[in-house]
Amino acid sequence: MITIFTPSFADEADTNAQNLSVKEIIARLDPGRFAVTMLHEGAPDPRIAARPNTRLLRWRKHGNTARGILDLLTHTPDIYFFPREGPLDAAFLKLRRALNLRTRLITYIVSGGLYLQPYAPARERNIREADAVVANNTYLAELLKEKMGIQASAVIYDAADRRYFFPPAPNEQCRDIAVLCAGSLRPYKQVSSVVQQAARHPEVRFRIAGTGEEEQECRDLAARLNCRNVEFLGHLSPAQLGSEMRAADIFFFPSIVEGHPQVLVQAAASGLPVVCSRIYRPDYVRDGITGFLADNDQDFSEKLDCLIRDPRLRAKMSSASISHAANYDWSSVTRNWEKIFQRVLHDKPRVQERS
Repeated sequence: MITIFTPSFADEADTNAQNLSVKEIIARLDPGRFAVTMLHEGAPDPRIAARPNTRLLRWRKHGNTARGILDLLTHTPDIYFFPREGPLDAAFLKLRRALNLRTRLITYIVSGGLYLQPYAPARERNIREADAVVANNTYLAELLKEKMGIQASAVIYDAADRRYFFPPAPNEQCRDIAVLCAGSLRPYKQVSSVVQQAARHPEVRFRIAGTGEEEQECRDLAARLNCRNVEFLGHLSPAQLGSEMRAADIFFFPSIVEGHPQVLVQAAASGLPVVCSRIYRPDYVRDGITGFLADNDQDFSEKLDCLIRDPRLRAKMSSASISHAANYDWSSVTRNWEKIFQRVLHDKPRVQERS
């Protein structure tokens, strides 16, 4: 039995992309071979709550680091999976070095933060101290090598939860064209550009899912531009987001700082052609086949215009998106993670080399 601790949350209502990924992996791990400990604040995902050999530690308002460390030292895991950048991670990794603990560290690179220099100290620590570093697309693996001189142990993609993200039935299609954007409303997501595109296309419905510090600014911009065709949907559950995707015709994602955003494969699985940035080279989008990769603001506008005015192209790319998304399946993803978990335990732990 391989024991795994992850500082990820099992809450059913948690839609954080990193927590979603871990939940999908843990729900599918063979319970006869892997015992897992996770965190939770609210009601856990029923699949994980019912999973044998699974422990759930409640996250409270105070004292979580102390309780977490006590549990980790009492039930020292074979693997610490997907470290974050909080005090619990820092405290455990410090003890791991000081006590020469046998726990292997597996870091999963899902963030575009490798673009930035200097790197966040905790992020760099998680990478440099890891016994295995896995990237969630080929571009991040290349950045890891280029920026830090570290070879990724593997590239393992995320997938779409087929309970929620699947193509629409013919009678679900809307007569009016709808453009959907989904993500946190932060500056680098460039959601204000969605409002600007709406001002250019008053005949098209633009729907924005998500919340964040830029929400009011985007609402004010929509009011100034008299964009009555923009609707802010707020935070959506995966089921609600899936429904919105099946009711849309185009997925518009102008964010410029990403790792490999899971929402793109969710859109593809829902049959949406995508317009997004080329800068992070998403493998979920095949340029000119399942959508478009844009190079700048003008390119974003031109590619979106192309899809809005050409229903045949939308239909062609929708079909191609569904086929392409079939390559990303959580069961296959989990089998790849099981191989990494097993392999890292047979390798010499890097913590011994540092001690």
